[in-house]
This record gives sequence, structure tokens and C-alpha cells, in this order.
Amino acid sequence: MLSKEIRVVIVEDSGLMRLIISDIINSEPGLNVVGTALDGKEAVEVVVRTKPDVVLMDMNMGEYDGLYGVKHILEKYKVPIIILSAVGNTNLEPVLEALRLGAFDYLNKPVDNKAKVRAIDHQIIEKIKTAALTNNKHFSTENATIKRNTFTHTFDSNLNYHVIVIGASTGGPTALERVITKLPENLPIPVIIAQHMPANFIPSFAKRLDGLTPLRVKIGYENEEILPGNIYLAPGDRNMIVKRNLNNKVVIGFTQVKYPEYNNPSINALMLSANEVYKNKTIGVVLTGMGKDGANGLSAIYKSGGYTIGQDKTSSVVYGMPKEVAERGVIHKAVSIHEMAGFIVSCLS
Repeated sequence: MLSKEIRVVIVEDSGLMRLIISDIINSEPGLNVVGTALDGKEAVEVVVRTKPDVVLMDMNMGEYDGLYGVKHILEKYKVPIIILSAVGNTNLEPVLEALRLGAFDYLNKPVDNKAKVRAIDHQIIEKIKTAALTNNKHFSTENATIKRNTFTHTFDSNLNYHVIVIGASTGGPTALERVITKLPENLPIPVIIAQHMPANFIPSFAKRLDGLTPLRVKIGYENEEILPGNIYLAPGDRNMIVKRNLNNKVVIGFTQVKYPEYNNPSINALMLSANEVYKNKTIGVVLTGMGKDGANGLSAIYKSGGYTIGQDKTSSVVYGMPKEVAERGVIHKAVSIHEMAGFIVSCLS
């Protein structure tokens, strides 16, 4: 619960867009726009002067773009920065780079009509409120150097578990990078992931992860056999599940079932199906994120005798989903994101 006004700075080169976004924010009780800037360079001066609680940042603003703004603002003042830009509709790389530099989160801006930004007014408000609650904890996980991992690990022939299923939301992209880059290149079981993310972001995110690990990272497709050493990412426009086909092989599937906590992709859908197929041979992991998605799925894995892990409070950018599974008493261990990969590997044998 927020007890004070949330002060926001908007960085946007379009005057009309600044007016619309300012109106959206100022219309919400408890939120107040305390400054605006035309580009990343001006944003540095405005942020240092006004010391806001949250910055809303466009990306394409000429020479001093959003990346310039994120980098130079955070050198002078630690504040959650939300990327609000249309660039992610066609190219996720600048957004991922902004996250790597320390931006808190991102939101796709509609591309075809400036006034359509009002269609996402609720999402803008919720992102700002969530960012203001984080107390800048995401800075404890950003900027750490990510290196491609090429080490191997000695596994027993008789493994305790046959699959790792991970769910993540806000703060998840950086958290997943921390986990995946520390998994050994000879990981003998598959990893299946549902990350809350717009569908058009998923291909770029999968490509980025694939470049960070010798393991193969790819988007799952219908009836694809799930193989050891592969990492499958759910597409962002459907609820991905796992199932057995007529040959008793475990394959990717999709369900039309709607889940009240979150859809496309639903962490619950993925974890509940993995529990049906792998039962007590499942490791379930819930990482940082707002809401309760994943709690029902992880509870099912816990009750079946699988091993369940939640990201700890200290390292979670948003301690929402991990808090829910902890309070339900369905995790065996709360683990820091910095130790997550090593802990998971230690569980296998």
C-alpha cells in the first residue's frame, strides 16, 4: 500500500504524447507528473532536479535517445525507469539493452495512432505503481556482467528430476538471464519457461538467451518433442502446455483454457500440465513478478512430490508471485537469483 504521492517524470519527444500521458497519470489519484523532458539529455537534468519516484521513458528521441537517458540518469540518480516505446513492436534489442543498463520494466506503445496510448492507460498506471513499490531492488541484480557459460557438470546416471519448469513476470528477463547463463552446457534434462511478455518480444528474447548459453534456446511449437539440453520458451500469444502424444513422447501443446490469474502465456497452464506428465520428477521455479500466476501450478507440483523453489524476497524485483507461493507453504526453498542455477543443478543428483 502506497502512503505517499508517486512523483513521475515523462521523457517523450512528441508534445502531443507528453500531454496525453501526463493527463493519464495526473488523472489517477496519488500520481503526479513533476517534470517532462524532450530527450535523454534533458531528462538527466530534470530527474536530478526533481528527484521523482518513477521515470517513464521513450526510446526513439534522436541523438539523445532512451538508452542515453537510462545510462546517464542512473549514473546520477537511482530511480525505476519504465520504457514506454513503440520500438519494441519491431525490435526488442534496444529494450533489452535498456533493461541491461538498469531500466526497471517496459511497455509497448501503440504504433498507429498517438491517441491510442489511452488504450493502455491501465497498464501504464499499474506499471508506475509497481515500480514505485520496488524500492530500487532491481539495481542489486542489474549491471552484473553476464558471461556465456561453457562449463560442464558431472551428473549421476540416475537423476532425481526429469524437467525444470520456470515461471516469471516483472523483472523476469534479467532474472532468467542470471539463471540460464549459469546452467552447465551438458544439462541432461529440458527447461521449459513461461515469461509474461508481449508476443512480439518473445522471438528477440529467445534469440538473446540463445546467444548467452551453449544450451539451445527456442520458442516451443505444436507437437515438438521435448528433448534434454533444450530450453523451450512459451510464445506470448497462447497458453503453452506439455503432453504425451500417441507414441508416449512428451511434446509441446497449447490449450484454449483461460486462466484467471494470467493468460498468454499462463504459468499455471504450463506447470499444471508438467505436473500431469512428469509428476514427482518435476522441479518447479517461480521467479520475480506481480500477481499470483504460477501459485496453483507450483502447488500441484509440491503435492505430487516434485521439488519447488521460489525466488527470495531480497533478490526479487517484485515480490508478488514468489510471496504467494511462500505464503501458501508450497515451496521447499526460497533461493536468491544469484544462487538459483547452482541450487537447481545440485537438486538433480
